[in-house]
Amino acid sequence: MSPSYPEAYFPILLQVGLAVLVAGGVLVTSHLLGRRVRNKTKDSPYECGITPVGDARGRFSVKFYLVAVLFILFDVEVVFLFPWAVVFRELGLFGFFSMLLYMALILAGFFFVWKKGVLDWAKRGR
Repeated sequence: MSPSYPEAYFPILLQVGLAVLVAGGVLVTSHLLGRRVRNKTKDSPYECGITPVGDARGRFSVKFYLVAVLFILFDVEVVFLFPWAVVFRELGLFGFFSMLLYMALILAGFFFVWKKGVLDWAKRGR
């Protein structure tokens, strides 16, 4: 007899609940038992042994965030190539041309972003 839906997922829910309880217990225990010694050296940010200069809330260029988002976008698009490669022989010519179109769209987006200057960090904004 096959188990019902709740019976099948009960061990997973039990493990997740146990993990949440252990993590919460460790956090609460460290908060209650931990020592709180405050001094200037401990509160200063550590930057590879170099004395920090300026404010820690420095502003970043928007291009930094655009490049990060583009990296994630193109990374996720490349992940779609793996399932296609696994079933490439079963898809036949249709699968080949559909992936060719997919890659053309990815490259068109990449060249559009390149021509817009998003990837050029050396240029200054207007």
